Amino acid sequence: MITASSINRVPGTAVFLTVRVGGIPHTLLHNLKHNKVLHERVVILTIQFEPIPRVPRAERAAVHDYGKGLYGLIARYGFMEHPDIPKLLAGIALPFSWNAADTTYFVSRQHILPKAGGSLALWRQRLFAVMLKASATAIDFFHLPANQVMELGDVVELPDRPRKPLEP
Repeated sequence: MITASSINRVPGTAVFLTVRVGGIPHTLLHNLKHNKVLHERVVILTIQFEPIPRVPRAERAAVHDYGKGLYGLIARYGFMEHPDIPKLLAGIALPFSWNAADTTYFVSRQHILPKAGGSLALWRQRLFAVMLKASATAIDFFHLPANQVMELGDVVELPDRPRKPLEP
């Protein structure tokens, strides 16, 4: 669907950050739904953290060309490393000409709605929501240029998990 010729394309590169390998990030779908456009080049960037201190540069990134300007990029980092996405993009062989100034980064920001009656006490849900708001943003963590980031939000209600019935 996202490579269909009926979708308007705009100049530049869009990088959509996601934690899942495969599938389409929510930020891409939200952008397409609300703005009804895609950039000429769309990169779906998955960041993976490995249980080793450092990932060798030769094993850092894998790029897949899906055609029609859509690319998948998996970047691997060790737990001691600090990901720098612009530096990553500048340092790897991409199947297109990348221009740092012509790139927009799309990240997701979640807003938690505490819900009474769930399996987690309401005060714990509220504490989690406050901690999430106070946590580092993707802009800071991935060293993204703040003036080139689009942050698209999701509202998440904490789920009810069914409790096991008490046994007699």
